[in-house]
Amino acid sequence: MGAWATGPFDNDDAAAWAVELDDAEPADRAEMIRAALAEAADEEDYLKVSAAEVALAAAAVLATIQPGGPEFDSGFAPKFLQLGEPDALPAPQRLLDELVPLALRALDRVVADESEWHDVWQDSGDLDAAITALAPVREALGG
Repeated sequence: MGAWATGPFDNDDAAAWAVELDDAEPADRAEMIRAALAEAADEEDYLKVSAAEVALAAAAVLATIQPGGPEFDSGFAPKFLQLGEPDALPAPQRLLDELVPLALRALDRVVADESEWHDVWQDSGDLDAAITALAPVREALGG
């Protein structure tokens, strides 16, 4: 693995997804976020680390666009977030608002026991630091 850190964009799967999000048509980005969140939130079996990492990145994108949301100082974050493009997510506000509860469910699922993300960070001895790094995302989403 090339990139592995506690930030929501600081791993290979999330970084690759962020590039795909940047390359997508702005009108398609909200659906990409929804799909990434749903994959993790709706997983009933063991959640694979790649799906978890992408869901965390998607939740971080949503958190960043919330009023007063966090900024992530990561070279792997989507460029449109770093540039503050006004039409980066041209979805109706109600759709973005509907994604927030899904994002909170995805966050809960990622940090749960039946998650490879949880197991990898626990095995590394840095689970608490990884969960703490998600606090700004959860706070911005109201969780």
